Amino acid sequence: MIGLHDYLAVLQAGGKGTRMKDLTKDLIPKPLLQLGEKSMLEWQIENLHKYGIADFVIITGHLGEQIEETLGNGESLGVRIRYIRETKPLGSGGALFYLKEMLGDARHVLLTLGDVMFDIDVRRFAAFHEKCGGVATLLVHPNGHPHDSDLVEICSEAAEITGPVLESQGGRVTRFDSKTNVRDYLYDNCVNAGLYILEPEIIETLSEVRPLDLEREILLPYISAGRLFAYRTTEYVKDAGTPERFRRAEAELRAGTWTKRNLGNPQRAIFFDRDGTLNIYRGLIDRPEMLDLLPGAAEAVAKVNASEYLGMVVSNQPVVARGMCSVEDVQAINRKLGVLLGKEGAYLDDIAFCPHHPDKGYAGENPLYKIDCSCRKPGAGMLEALAERWNIDLSASWLIGDSIRDIECGNRAGVKTILVRTGEYEAGKAAVPSPKAVADDVLSAVKMILEDKA
Repeated sequence: MIGLHDYLAVLQAGGKGTRMKDLTKDLIPKPLLQLGEKSMLEWQIENLHKYGIADFVIITGHLGEQIEETLGNGESLGVRIRYIRETKPLGSGGALFYLKEMLGDARHVLLTLGDVMFDIDVRRFAAFHEKCGGVATLLVHPNGHPHDSDLVEICSEAAEITGPVLESQGGRVTRFDSKTNVRDYLYDNCVNAGLYILEPEIIETLSEVRPLDLEREILLPYISAGRLFAYRTTEYVKDAGTPERFRRAEAELRAGTWTKRNLGNPQRAIFFDRDGTLNIYRGLIDRPEMLDLLPGAAEAVAKVNASEYLGMVVSNQPVVARGMCSVEDVQAINRKLGVLLGKEGAYLDDIAFCPHHPDKGYAGENPLYKIDCSCRKPGAGMLEALAERWNIDLSASWLIGDSIRDIECGNRAGVKTILVRTGEYEAGKAAVPSPKAVADDVLSAVKMILEDKA
């Protein structure tokens, strides 16, 4: 696995923290607030140092002398810490100019904001960045409020014809959609998380000390040259910059959620069938306007988001093989699902769908997808692909679905299963091939899992 000893970590801790005055009383800087037994800055340093990063620069400003006095030169933490003190606000990127004299032998810069709490496998992030060869890589993820978050659009490589179609795990950035924009389109829940890897080349282009916006003025100009990339993860990365979010991060730390979500550790997932389980069953859905959520579906997914489980969809979509729509059309339908969930505070960590169908000889069919495959349920290929991508322990995971195919798929994959009385079951098309449990709907099923009653 890639070593990170040649990385310089830069922590932005210079803001006034006006949203956090209820906690700081304006007596201490926000990044020194204690989460458990450590401050926010100490958690950041610890979570980077365990991957070999030992050289840190902290950008301070408001009450910055307290940070410098508390952390010192980093010796007590086993790292080296140097400081850049902003005497006047320089925005999110202006102080990076001072790094020119501090880079030394560092080949890459990992930058994060002082109120972003995370526990990620930084090696995966770094390996992706170095493989892409871009000038910068943003860490992105889905969240429960995409409508008021900065979104990143990614150009990903096409999936193999014979395998399942999964969400992009990362790629070239094609657009940055500010949270202040009006969104009248179906968007991906792909949010800028506040963690970046930069090449020193970026620092060298800064010609003077002046206020700069990191995204708008430094990074986004590289989109047109195809040199800005994004890496998507399911791991714990959350803004703790308001009292409510800070307390939630503290509770999740106590619950062990931070560490459990780190992809260096085996993951547990709840896999959802789509049609008839999360959205109203309408047969073959071939356009976004046909998709509407079932009652309680968003609440069910939000409960999974708040747990240690990943929430993912695995869905047969023979509409592609039948020639009713394209892979891109199904992806647009899935974006509709993501938008509807996001409006109710929920998100999916990944979506896999099978575009194939084995029966041939029908008018209008797409012969490329008329194949026998391992991903079409009751085959286990979609679950196995997601398990490989996200280090999922299938034996500790669940599948919730409305049909015999879902239950058979789960049984083949070695996951526990719950059959819901909606969709195909409700239409009288489902039999019961020994699920672990039966529930009235997806919300009841999720509660059974999380309350250990299944």
